[in-house]
Amino acid sequence: MFAQELAPLFAPDGPLARAFTDFRARPQQVELAEAIEQALREQGVLVAEAGTGTGKTWAYLVPLLMGGHRAIISTGTRTLQDQLFHRDIPALCQALDLSTQVALLKGRSNYLCHYHFDAAGKDEGVFGSPQEVAQFEQIRHFMQQTQTGDKSELAAVPEQAPIWHKVTSTRENCLGQDCPFIQDCFVYKARRRAQEADLVVINHALFMADRALREEGITDLLPEVQAIVFDEAHHLPETATRFLGQSVSSYQLMDFSVQLAAIGQAHARGIQAWDRLAEGVKTAVAELRLLAQPVQKQNGQKSTFDNLPHAEQMDAAVAELLEHLAQLIGFLAPLEGSHAELRTLHRSAIDLHGRLFLWTQPDRSGQVHENNLLDSDLQAQLALPAVRWLECSHQMLRFHRAPLTVDHVFQAIKEAQQAWIFTSATLSVRGDFSHFLRQLGLHEARTCSWPSPFNYPEQAALFVPQHMPLPHQRDFNARFVELLWPLIEATEGGVLVLCTTLRSVREIATLLQDKNDKHQGQRQILQQGEQSRGQLLQSFGASGPAVLVGSASFWEGVDFPGDALTLVAIDKLPFAPPDDPVLSARIEQCKREGGNPFMTFQLPEAAIALKQGAGRLIRSERDHGVLMIGDIRLVEKPYGRRLWQGLPPFTRTRVLEEALAFVQKNKATPVASPDE
Repeated sequence: MFAQELAPLFAPDGPLARAFTDFRARPQQVELAEAIEQALREQGVLVAEAGTGTGKTWAYLVPLLMGGHRAIISTGTRTLQDQLFHRDIPALCQALDLSTQVALLKGRSNYLCHYHFDAAGKDEGVFGSPQEVAQFEQIRHFMQQTQTGDKSELAAVPEQAPIWHKVTSTRENCLGQDCPFIQDCFVYKARRRAQEADLVVINHALFMADRALREEGITDLLPEVQAIVFDEAHHLPETATRFLGQSVSSYQLMDFSVQLAAIGQAHARGIQAWDRLAEGVKTAVAELRLLAQPVQKQNGQKSTFDNLPHAEQMDAAVAELLEHLAQLIGFLAPLEGSHAELRTLHRSAIDLHGRLFLWTQPDRSGQVHENNLLDSDLQAQLALPAVRWLECSHQMLRFHRAPLTVDHVFQAIKEAQQAWIFTSATLSVRGDFSHFLRQLGLHEARTCSWPSPFNYPEQAALFVPQHMPLPHQRDFNARFVELLWPLIEATEGGVLVLCTTLRSVREIATLLQDKNDKHQGQRQILQQGEQSRGQLLQSFGASGPAVLVGSASFWEGVDFPGDALTLVAIDKLPFAPPDDPVLSARIEQCKREGGNPFMTFQLPEAAIALKQGAGRLIRSERDHGVLMIGDIRLVEKPYGRRLWQGLPPFTRTRVLEEALAFVQKNKATPVASPDE
C-alpha cells in the first residue's frame, strides 16, 4: 500500500473511529504510520520516537497488516507481548476486516514441559514445600486444559514460583527429538505456529536467542520475514548486552550435580561413582561460595574480576572446578549415545564448563588460553572486549561476563531485503538519537520524532522544591517526604513514588507510613518487596487512592489513567549506580579513548530513564497531576537543563504552594477530552 492510503484509516470517520469509541484522530499517529510504511516499502531502517498518547502501536500495526507484510514484532516486555497478541492485533484485524494469521512465541522457559512435569510427578522428593505440592496439582489441572502450555495463563501460580523450574525445560536439559512427548511438546507446537504465521509476536530476549542459535547453524526458531518491528526499543541495548554475555550461577551448578547423580544412577549404574562425582561439584561450589563471602560487603554485592578479593585462591578454586567438569565431560562422552538424558547431561557439562572457562579469560597476565571444548559461539566471544564480575549474596553466587559493545551484532544481522523499525517513547535526548544509534550501530538509520498530543501545560505541573539537601546528604529522604506529604494529602488520586535504590524505597516507605499514622491518614502505603510487582500493581489499582513506593521496575510499564494516579514523585535523578560493572567498564574505556563518559553514557541514560518515570503521570487526554522531582540538580546544575528540557512541557514551579494550587485547580476543573 502507499502512504496516502493510510490517512483515511485514521480519519475521524474512518474504520478505526467507527470500531473504537475511545479512538482519537491524531496527526502524529498518521505521520508515524506513513514514515513506517515508507520504511517497509524501501526496506530501510527507521528509528521513531513517539511521545505518550501518539498511538504508536496502531501506527505500525496498520501498515504491517494492510500491506500484507510477513513480519516479526519484538517487544521489551512479555506484558506488551501478551497485550499485542490477545488484545490489540485481534481488535485491529476485526476493525479492518482482515484475516491475518498471528502467532505468539516466547522462550522455552515460558512453556510447560511434559517430560519434566512427568518426572516431577514421579518424585515426591523434588518438592520443597507443601505449597509446591499444591501448585503442582494446579499445574496438573491446567495441563489437562491448556492448548498452549503458556504458564502466564495460569495466574494462580506466581510467575516466579520455584515450581516452574521443575516443570519447564532449558536448552541444556531438553531431550529434543528423543523426547517421548515430542508430539505433544508445547514449545515445538508454538514454533511450528510461528513458522506458518504472517505475523509473529516475540520479545527482545527471544530475538537475541534466535541470533545466537543462527550462529550455531540452527535456523528453525523464527521464520524468515520482510520486516521486524522493535517496540519498546529502548530496552534493546541492555537485552543485547545480557544475551551476548555469559553467566554461571551456583544454582545451575548445584542443579547439575543433582541431575548428574540421578541420571547417572538411572542409566549408567556401576560405570562411574556418580554420587561421588556429584559430591565433587557440590564441594567445589561450597569452596567458591566461602571464598566469595567478602564480595557480599562490597557495593551491590559485586566485584570485578580485576578487583576480586582472594583472587589467587578464587582462581585456583575455579580452575579445580573446571578440571572436574572436564573430567565429567570425558566420562559422559562415551555414554551420551546410550540414552537421551545422558546426552543432555553431557551437553550441560560442556555448556557449564565453556561459560565458566570464558569467565577466566584472559587470565590475570592478559593471556588468552585455548580450549577445544568451546563451541563456535563461545570461541567467537573470546575475541570480544568484555567485562567480568562476580555477584554474591546469601542465596546465590554468579559469574558474569558481558561485552563492552553490542553494535557489531546489529550491523551484521540485518538482511538486505528486510525493513527494521525501532520505536519507543524514549529513544532520544532532546531529539538527539546519537546515544541509541551508537549503541546498536545504526549509523545509516533514518530518525524521526513526534511529540505527545497531550496538553501538558494544562494537564500537569513539574515541581522541583527549593532548599532541598543534595541527594547524598543524610537528611535528604526526610526532607523529601516532608515536602511530598502535603501533596499526598491534597490529591484525591493515587500516588506513585519512584526511587533510584531499594534502600531509598525502604526508608521513604517507612517515613511515609509514619506520616500516615501520625496524621491519621487513610492511605494504604504499598512497598516494593512486600508483594510481587504484579500483586502490588493490582492492589494499587483496587484499593482506592494508595501510595506505591518502588524502584527500577516501576519506572515503566505502570499505566493508570485518570484519578487512579495523579501524583508521581521521583526522589533523585536516575543516574546508573557506581556498582554497575558494565557501565564502569564502558566509562573506563571511554576515558582511555579520550571521550567524556558523563556526556556519552551517564547523562543520556539518565535522561531516557527520567522520561520513562515522568511518563507514568499523564496517560490520556483526561489525566491531570503533579510530577515532583526532589533532586535540585535538575535545575541548579548546568547539565540539568538537558534533562528537564527532555521532559514534556509541564507547567514548572519550585514553590510548594503553587504545586498545591495546581492540584486544587484540577480538582475544580478536571481536564476535558478534545471532543467535549
